[in-house]
Amino acid sequence: MENIVDVAGRIGIEPDDLELYGKYKAKISDEYIDRIRCNPDGKLILVTAINPTPAGEGKTTTSVGLGQAFGRLGLKAVIALREPSLGPCFGIKGGAAGGGYAQVVPMEDLNLHFTGDFHAITSANNLLAALLDNHIQQGNELTIDTRQVVWKRCLDMNDRALRNIVTGLGSKADGFVREDHFVITVASEIMAILCLASDMEDLKERLGKIIVAYTVQGDPVTAADLKAVGAMAALLKDAMKPNLIQTLEHTPALVHGGPFANIAHGCNSVRATRTALKMADYVITEAGFGADLGAEKFFDIKCRMAGLKPDAVVLVATIRALKYNGGIAREDLSAENLPALQAGIVNLEKHIENLHKYHVPIIVTLNSFMTDTPAEIAFVKEFCQKRDCEFAISQVWEKGGAGGVELANKVLETLKNKESHFEVLYEDSLSLQEKIEKVASEIYGAGGVSYTAAALKQLKNLEKLGFGNMPVCMAKTQYSLSDDPTLLGRPVGFNMQVREVYVSAGAGFVVVLTGTVMTMPGLPKKPAAHQIDVNEQGKITGLF
Repeated sequence: MENIVDVAGRIGIEPDDLELYGKYKAKISDEYIDRIRCNPDGKLILVTAINPTPAGEGKTTTSVGLGQAFGRLGLKAVIALREPSLGPCFGIKGGAAGGGYAQVVPMEDLNLHFTGDFHAITSANNLLAALLDNHIQQGNELTIDTRQVVWKRCLDMNDRALRNIVTGLGSKADGFVREDHFVITVASEIMAILCLASDMEDLKERLGKIIVAYTVQGDPVTAADLKAVGAMAALLKDAMKPNLIQTLEHTPALVHGGPFANIAHGCNSVRATRTALKMADYVITEAGFGADLGAEKFFDIKCRMAGLKPDAVVLVATIRALKYNGGIAREDLSAENLPALQAGIVNLEKHIENLHKYHVPIIVTLNSFMTDTPAEIAFVKEFCQKRDCEFAISQVWEKGGAGGVELANKVLETLKNKESHFEVLYEDSLSLQEKIEKVASEIYGAGGVSYTAAALKQLKNLEKLGFGNMPVCMAKTQYSLSDDPTLLGRPVGFNMQVREVYVSAGAGFVVVLTGTVMTMPGLPKKPAAHQIDVNEQGKITGLF
């Protein structure tokens, strides 16, 4: 690693514009962000993928490698990524820093405490919870109905025992007894707010709109009503500043914010993306999980709110994952199998069709494995080209930036020859139910949507309260285009069930829970935490 001051210096950031966290991490100052505000924007390139499988896709690896490849070509590029959550690091997913020779570093710091952003978000979330319960305890001047408290506590750890709890047990001085809940920090509305806020003024305005409960008369109670906004903003002051680190080839990387894509909107912060666009000629960012979740929310939530207009989309796939979608067992994926590839490529086909709906040029890239055969590669290439997509092989895991030059050149060629005419999928004026059904039918391929009685009641109430013009944030399994994780490939005509709907008024969207998606995940039988250790020299091992 190079000293982060040297990495920053090569793209014109002076030492005084950095707030250092040791030698290899820094936050970018508010003064620098203000100073470059009038710079022209670079090109915005979104990296997304097919639905994740146990066979691997390599979306972050591709994002990092593509940024390194631009550097190899002598171009000024910056990568803008999300911060990883502690929960998956110790659970089943592992870290999120790329892989092979296409990683952001320091990997251990990034995957653990980093610069403390997630801790700040956790503290702000739980401060609001504490102020809410204290208000009820101290006389409940706002007449909060304790059966209609909707604000949940949070923790950046997978802990299923905290999903549903009872608080206030003990004596009268210990508070009112009520049912309560925890979500993982990346599902907190404050995480979404931090990632969508443009500046401190916007942050405070959004924090004030958070609905924490309803009164006995049915009126919403907000964080502003509890006089919580100033204190929460104080906790989030430093967390608002984007973090600067580097790749293995010293390409600058802004890593900031980290809402999950299956239970939140899955994009890094608007502030980091906008800053990157003013810093560089090319900005590579990514959206979480498959394009049905990450890209849809990037377009319909982040771009809608921030006024961003992506210039190109890189869609990542692997031959192994496509064969897995074709029904082949994980242990048999290494053998050439064109019939399985033909059966499974329908997953890629659906994502291509979906991305075309947003009128942004598409480049499909195959993240290369040594088991890929020339016949399989030729089949995928021809398939993509017939669907008006550019195609490139990516070998960044093995070769770093050098392995991404083919992809980088294809992206540059696309930016030169194809113009983006980006537009969102649906208009604000549609009802919430119409928006849900448009995403379900057009993006997922559902034949219909059914609602629980509770969800229908919630939708009616949210429309009545004036939240009907907001975009919808669909909470769905990442493993399938449907709400059933076992339906691989391209399921069609299925019925999607909406079981709960609630508003994140500060973030500015309505969350729609489908299937069995949990906002507080649990640990697997053999957590990744079992393999993590630190030796006498302080070197962390087992973190992947």
